[in-house]
Amino acid sequence: MRAVRVEQLRTARGVVVAGPLGLTPRVFADDRGFFLESWNQQVFEDVVGPVPFVQDNHSCSRKGVLRGLHYQLPPRPQAKLVRCIVGEIFDVAVDLRRGSASFGQWVGALLSAANRQQLWIPEGFAHGFLSLSDPAEVLYKATDFWSRPCERSLRWDDPTIGVAWPRERLEGARLLLSGKDAMAPRLADLGEEALFR
Repeated sequence: MRAVRVEQLRTARGVVVAGPLGLTPRVFADDRGFFLESWNQQVFEDVVGPVPFVQDNHSCSRKGVLRGLHYQLPPRPQAKLVRCIVGEIFDVAVDLRRGSASFGQWVGALLSAANRQQLWIPEGFAHGFLSLSDPAEVLYKATDFWSRPCERSLRWDDPTIGVAWPRERLEGARLLLSGKDAMAPRLADLGEEALFR
């Protein structure tokens, strides 16, 4: 049996987006608890090929916190492997690859401590998530270091993208964004230099 279940993600319209993958590790559970491999380089490379992770990040968010949509351009693009270890989030990837059949479309997945699913977000995608619990702790591996000159943001509620954030799951909690995320440009306002080739 394979150590991880791999799932291609689809847009709300049912279109498969090449690149992002849902990864669910095999869990060995008994009356003592559980064990799983959250990261295995050989297994991961069998699925997506060689990936040089250089940094692990850990965030903690209150219910209603929306982080994103963030990405980094060349020469310092980042791919990410994201998982939620406490609580639950709705995790999103938006295709920003010019010429892609799914350019400007999004895929999303519920990631939680309970389902243990991970989302692989390759270079060329903006990433963001909405915290659906209080708290939600997220760990993610990144393939390059943060770079202020390469960092960009995309508006979380851009109607042309139309991410269906599950705000009904907030049960009255306020939506909380950073100032930078609240003022991020829409896709139509991004110049060619702010997209991936």
